Amino acid sequence: MQLLMGDCLERLAELENKSIDMVLSDAPYSGGVFAADRQKGTSDKYFNPKYNGSCRFPDFDGDNMDQNSFTEFMQRVLRKARQKSKDEAIIAMFIDWRNIVSMINALQMAGWLYKGIVVWDKGNARNIPGRFRQDCEFIIWGTNGKKSVHYVKGVKSLCGCYRVKSVSTKKKHHQTEKPVELLEELIKICPEGGTVLDMFMGSGSTGVACVNMDRDFIGIEEKRFYFETATARIEQAKEQKRIE
Repeated sequence: MQLLMGDCLERLAELENKSIDMVLSDAPYSGGVFAADRQKGTSDKYFNPKYNGSCRFPDFDGDNMDQNSFTEFMQRVLRKARQKSKDEAIIAMFIDWRNIVSMINALQMAGWLYKGIVVWDKGNARNIPGRFRQDCEFIIWGTNGKKSVHYVKGVKSLCGCYRVKSVSTKKKHHQTEKPVELLEELIKICPEGGTVLDMFMGSGSTGVACVNMDRDFIGIEEKRFYFETATARIEQAKEQKRIE
């Protein structure tokens, strides 16, 4: 298990080529339809400070790009991640509806084979009368080159849609934290004992899921507050695993 603090592009360069079995990451979405929306801090953009306790966490960087900048940045990151990934490795990137096309384009521009979209029904959304609810976020996934298929009796494909509740505000360690339960389900596609890379580690939920699922983990996080949070959570998960 390897935790690295710093810029993801710089730290990715330090990793061994062809060493990663799965890339699973939740990059900043750069949400916002208009420029003024995108330029807000993440707590103002995604939460109402009067009612949502997630604002107690520090804002995170990299969430103010327009679609062109987002596509360019992500293709650079995903290209570097692909260099570090084994042949047939899996990539799975979280995104929401606003930049779903940009993420698909970036993944393909970086040389990954685009395989589809997994849906996460998070079970909650803002109530805006006269609108369709934004209940879901998405996982864009693909492979590093053509992935062979091995038909084994009793082994089925993984789900394409997961209904897992969002992390409650009281239990969060990050403004946009993803449920460990969901991450564990996604990690099942990674070979047993394989290595999972998260270039935008945040508060370390992917690392916790890897501990629980007996996968190795490499995480990169730029902001010290979240890096220290992730380190503590992963160590706690490892200790709990030893006790059990």
